[in-house]
Amino acid sequence: MKDQGKLTAKGAKIVAALERFRDTLESGVPVEQRYTVRKIRLKLTPRAFESKEVKNVRAALGISQPVFSQFLGVDVKTVRSWEQGQRVPSGMACRFLEEIEADLEHWRGRLRNVLDIEDGLGEESR
Repeated sequence: MKDQGKLTAKGAKIVAALERFRDTLESGVPVEQRYTVRKIRLKLTPRAFESKEVKNVRAALGISQPVFSQFLGVDVKTVRSWEQGQRVPSGMACRFLEEIEADLEHWRGRLRNVLDIEDGLGEESR
C-alpha cells in the first residue's frame, strides 16, 4: 500500500508537469522561454575501415571470422568480404569497430562473458 501511494504521488507530479507543458504550448509562448532546451551534437562521424584494419580489429580480439560475425550481428560472408576488400563496412559497423579499437580490453571482457565454447570432447576425454 505504501509503495502504491508513492507511485500515485509520482504519477500526479508527472501529470501536473505535462499539463503545465500543454498550457505553455497552447499559450503560444516559445517553449525555450519557459523550459531549458539543449541541442546536443555528437562528433561521431565514423571513419572508413580498410580491409586490413577490419582484420586487425578481429585479430586484436583473438577471435575467428565466424565468432566475429556473430559478435557484430552480421553474416560471416560479410566479415569475409570486408577483410578481402570486396565490400566496405557500413557506417554503423565502422562506429562499432571504432568503439572496439578504442577499448579492446572492455570488448575482450565482453566476449569472455558471452562466449560459450564447445570443444567437442566427450566426458571421457576430460
